Amino acid sequence: MRYTQYLLPTLKENPADAEVVSHQLMMRAGMIRKVAAGIYSYMPFGLRSIRKMEEIIREELDRAGAIECLMPMANPAELWQESGRWEKYGKELLRFKDRKATDFCMGPTHEEVITDIVRNTVKSYRQLPLNLYQIQTKFRDEIRPRFGLMRGREFIMKDAYSFDLDNEGADKAYDKMYQAYRRIFQRCGLKFRAVEADSGAIGGAFSHEFMVLAESGEDAIVSCDACEYAANVEKAELIYRDQQAPTASAELQKVETPEQKSIEAVAAFLKLEPSQLVKTLIVQTSEEELLAVLLRGDRDLNEIKLANLLDVDGVLLADDELVKKATGAPTGFAGPIGLAIRVIADSEVKGMADFVVGGNAVDLHYTGANYGRDFAVSQFADLRQAVAGDPCPRCDCGQLESWRGIEVGHVFKLGTKYSEAMNATVLDDSGKARTLVMGCYGIGVGRTVAAAIEQNHDEHGMMLPMPLAPFQVLVSMVNPKDDAVREASEKLYQQLLDLDVEVLLDDRDERPGIKFKDADLIGIPLRLTVGSRNLKESRVELKHRASGEMNLLPIDEAAGTVGQLVAEALDAH
Repeated sequence: MRYTQYLLPTLKENPADAEVVSHQLMMRAGMIRKVAAGIYSYMPFGLRSIRKMEEIIREELDRAGAIECLMPMANPAELWQESGRWEKYGKELLRFKDRKATDFCMGPTHEEVITDIVRNTVKSYRQLPLNLYQIQTKFRDEIRPRFGLMRGREFIMKDAYSFDLDNEGADKAYDKMYQAYRRIFQRCGLKFRAVEADSGAIGGAFSHEFMVLAESGEDAIVSCDACEYAANVEKAELIYRDQQAPTASAELQKVETPEQKSIEAVAAFLKLEPSQLVKTLIVQTSEEELLAVLLRGDRDLNEIKLANLLDVDGVLLADDELVKKATGAPTGFAGPIGLAIRVIADSEVKGMADFVVGGNAVDLHYTGANYGRDFAVSQFADLRQAVAGDPCPRCDCGQLESWRGIEVGHVFKLGTKYSEAMNATVLDDSGKARTLVMGCYGIGVGRTVAAAIEQNHDEHGMMLPMPLAPFQVLVSMVNPKDDAVREASEKLYQQLLDLDVEVLLDDRDERPGIKFKDADLIGIPLRLTVGSRNLKESRVELKHRASGEMNLLPIDEAAGTVGQLVAEALDAH
């Protein structure tokens, strides 16, 4: 492709509304253009990367035995009402009526539609296992779309759905897709982790998120430094190998703590470490129950773990009025002693003694507090947020490391959540109706490309891995008006095309500085610069965008050498 015949509108400055690197660079490099909030057009340069991502997905899903189909964006409300999600999904579900006043929604995901297809077409166990996937545009009406393709309202997604006769078959389907996802992101040339995750609004019994590691990632994850365990901090398990509490040695005493409300302030006032305090959080569940949750002073509550433990939709920290109602004191002085509400505690508290707690009165705390002697705990559980340095829950020697990650894929073991609600059954070998066991598996296509940019860039622009780069090689004419430069560039360009290398020929009549700056911005992995000075010695300059390494090649060998580099880079992934 010739630059002068291509639509590649670059920008010198970052757009004002572009907050993260991928959004800035995709706009500046002419990959996307904004149409409305959270809605973008894919420009030719960006679409090339999108299509490469899609092709990798197709190849690996086909290899895993999945079958491609395509479902409509517009979904009838009756299917969503049947599953129960029409009311539960929330305002992200864009609802509308057609001319006959029939309710529809724009599909944010397609569990209902695919379940309807299968229940009407698959009747026998002999037709199983079955895995259907699509690559299609989705719409979720995000309250605050931002970060370009990272959190848009309209986006391209690969979603797959497996159907099996029993849990054993569903586990095999899940593992096939898990391994396929690993191959997909390895082939993309990305550093990633597959982490255990909470299933969220999709539901289901078990799930993994695939996270591209990047400092700008919205999600906090932890992974073991000695084994393959990794999890989103919302899901990360924590273990306590020593559950025996030390013997209480101090008497319970009231201590005045004037105007000291925070853990840090109280600890400093008493000349103690925050880890020697136990904080009491008053929370309200979605069922409107008030309860007290105890954590070591330097720990944070994991609200998802607490909600799962209580089997409620969610929990919130109680407001000042509810705290005063439960404790008799303003926020900042809550403690477990004398409380009339249920008290539960993080398991770590079980190993503590002679600690400090709030006194349920203004400017008052207790020292020398001990559970069992001074107050009762109805239940101990894993309730806190994992942090770096915590012991691995799966092996005896590892510690957790913390990372930032960008979620690009999610696999769920759904069970019978949708098939039971929608009566999707098949006959087994004895003629008995069996409810299908499902799994679902998603990849954000544009989001993965954006995440690759977040992971691979410098101050000058993008450095996309070879498998996702829009073009593999850039041939830059330093001076198109020089006959020798133009002829050598054209010959090199054609040689690369003959080797099936994806090449962009920068034949613009621009100053070399502008061309080199644009080349760094758009981030094509390999750049061949054809200039009159090197041509006098029958050489061209090769630059590796990612490393910055530069060297001279004999012009007669340049195409073959670069073609080999491209092939090696693709084979490496």
